[in-house]
Amino acid sequence: MWRVLLIILFFLFTACGPRQRVMIDRSMPPPERPEIKRETKLPPETKIEKRETREVQYGVASWYGGEFHGRPTSSGEVYDMFQLTCAHNSLPLGTMVMVTNLENGRSVELKVNDRGPFVKERIIDVSYAAARILGMWGKGTANVKVEWVGSLLIERVERFNLQVGSFSDEARARDLAEQLKKSFENVHVATVETQTQKYHRVRIGPFETREAALPLAERLSQLGFNVLLTNR
Repeated sequence: MWRVLLIILFFLFTACGPRQRVMIDRSMPPPERPEIKRETKLPPETKIEKRETREVQYGVASWYGGEFHGRPTSSGEVYDMFQLTCAHNSLPLGTMVMVTNLENGRSVELKVNDRGPFVKERIIDVSYAAARILGMWGKGTANVKVEWVGSLLIERVERFNLQVGSFSDEARARDLAEQLKKSFENVHVATVETQTQKYHRVRIGPFETREAALPLAERLSQLGFNVLLTNR
């Protein structure tokens, strides 16, 4: 009987997966109070985040989802297919990597919390949420660049943003930003610079609280965007 229940749960996860478009960065602190506050208009951050590059790899990425959802990872954390995490066979658990899909230029920052993949010639397994952001969910695999990056080299400002896209190509990021500016306020491009590359993140915000950002996140999701709510 329990095996039948597990099979039903697996298909429920996979059936609901494609509808999940608003991802919340797990590094964000929990909300301090339940009430919804009005959005406070704050100027976008203009500083470029600088990161130390420790290692760069090129190869094939794949993703894993419903079958492993809720199971413990190699780090001891429970795998959540809707969080921005990944599995890697050699990088230290708990470290951060910038993963770029070389086929479309999309990128995302992930936390290494598991070991894998265990298929020859693949160098990283990303979560379902990461696969959606990278644009590789439908295909299943992609040629990627994996850059092991260090901590922020500038002081972090505790504000919340909605990230609608992240690209290695600045022109693509600017084009998307200009498209969004026709319908939304406070659209900007935030740049992360490592020793090998610049990553251009298209964002809306900042917001004073996560609650203030959620209604717009849902609206963007309904328009077909994969939205990441983050304070990084």
